[in-house]
Amino acid sequence: MKMTFVSAGLTLVCCATLFSGCGLADLGASAATQGASAAEQAKEAKKLEDKVQQRLDEANKVAAEQRAAAEQASQ
Repeated sequence: MKMTFVSAGLTLVCCATLFSGCGLADLGASAATQGASAAEQAKEAKKLEDKVQQRLDEANKVAAEQRAAAEQASQ
């Protein structure tokens, strides 16, 4: 039984060394960083979309007011 634990532990250490040597150990951290970056970009894109939509709404409101004023003036 003790030999199994030693063998399993040795296998685990060898795998960890192998993965860290080829860069797979950093894969999780890299993926997490990229995920956070993508989330931040999505937030910024949503803010920009909201700002553009607000400007469009304001422009439509001004245009509607101008049309109403023009109709009122023509009568």
